[in-house]
Parts: sequence; structure tokens; C-alpha cells
Amino acid sequence: MNSPNNNSQYPTNWYAIYTKPRAEKKVFERLALNGFNAYLPLVTSVREWSDRKKKIVTPLISSYVFVNTNYDELFNALAIQGTSGILRFLGKPAIIRDHEIENLKILMNDSEQFTLLENKTFEKGEEVEVIKGPFTGLIGQSVSIQGKHRIIVEIEAVGSKMAVNVPLTFVKKKIQHITSNKVF
Repeated sequence: MNSPNNNSQYPTNWYAIYTKPRAEKKVFERLALNGFNAYLPLVTSVREWSDRKKKIVTPLISSYVFVNTNYDELFNALAIQGTSGILRFLGKPAIIRDHEIENLKILMNDSEQFTLLENKTFEKGEEVEVIKGPFTGLIGQSVSIQGKHRIIVEIEAVGSKMAVNVPLTFVKKKIQHITSNKVF
């Protein structure tokens, strides 16, 4: 197959292609081998078994690979082994905006920020501290867990409350310092 994106008379857009389970890396490789401009954000996670720990690299978004191509060539991308469809909106292939892909790339520049930690849980109302990212140093209360990887932290300042949505890996439980109020 010739490089599909060389036809400059048609505009290209980013699309999200569904893959078969755990086939993201292979689909990404096959798309690249066939001349497609593809993107697959990967994260490192630590898996723990009874006898060892191991770092594994997995897709940030399961079952998706992003491809930048024109509308006509999109259907050639869907012919790649391991693909199972395309993300659709109102019955048409959904266009992923360029800045959304750029945001993913910026976030993925620091892979340490996205090392997923297993079993990190917070209780509602528990005091937490943001330890990474633009909100580093903020201390607030856990309001709710949003899926497996995000937390809403409520911060009270100057008589008003604000909610901040941050990744779980950016937050740690605030250590309570107990002070003695004994009078001598």
C-alpha cells in the first residue's frame, strides 16, 4: 500500500480507530508499516504478583489507536488486521481535534507523571495533598473518585469552594500531624 497521506488535495483529520482487545500495539505498528500517521499514547504501570513486581507498558486509552488521514483513506486504515471499527458521532466517523492529540502528546512527554499505581484509594472527605502537576502543594478534601484514575479534590479558599479534577497519581493522603495540647 502506498503512503496514504501524500494526497494533499484532501484535508487530513485525526480519527480514533477501535482495535480488538489488547491489539493496540500491533495495529499501531501495522498502520505505520502501511504509511499511516498513527499515534498510540502508552503508559507504564507497575503490576504486582505474589513473587515479583514488573513494569509493563500499556495504552493510555484501551482499544483505541489514533490515525491522521483523509476521509477516503480512513477506510483503508480500517482494513488493517486487528481493527474492529471507528469511533462515530451522529453516524459519521468522529473527528478528533488536533489540539486534543497535541494535549495527549504533551501529557505523555513526562511518562513518570502517568505511572499508574495499583490500589490507590481515597475515602470521601479524606484530606489529600496534590504532589504533582500544576496544582502541586494544594491541600483539600477528597470529594469523589472519577473512574479508576481521577479524583475530585475540593479546596476552600477565601470563603468559596472550588473543585479540581486531578489524576490519582498526582495525589497522596495528607499525613495528620498530632500536636500535644498538654499544659505543664
